[in-house]
Amino acid sequence: MTNWFHWQDTDLILQVKLQPGSRRDEIVEIYDNAVKIRITAVPVDGKANKHLCAFLAKICKVKKSQVQIESGHTARSKIIRIQLEQQKLPDFLFIRPK
Repeated sequence: MTNWFHWQDTDLILQVKLQPGSRRDEIVEIYDNAVKIRITAVPVDGKANKHLCAFLAKICKVKKSQVQIESGHTARSKIIRIQLEQQKLPDFLFIRPK
């Protein structure tokens, strides 16, 4: 059983560890019960949060409005809600935990 994601109906709830200010946007690994994500945006004036939501929307093929930060707006550890049409994990989540 995993505790880095769970479902609420068709909403995917992710535990995320964010690393802003990276060279590129990427899903790195499952680490410490969270998905580690690197993004290029810096954590100033909410830019990293907005960029994270846009990045996840793009790779999940949903609208930006379907990705929300539930908690952790000012922290690197965040809980993200992604509203999907069905309970099917996006391909990027098939990462082996370290």
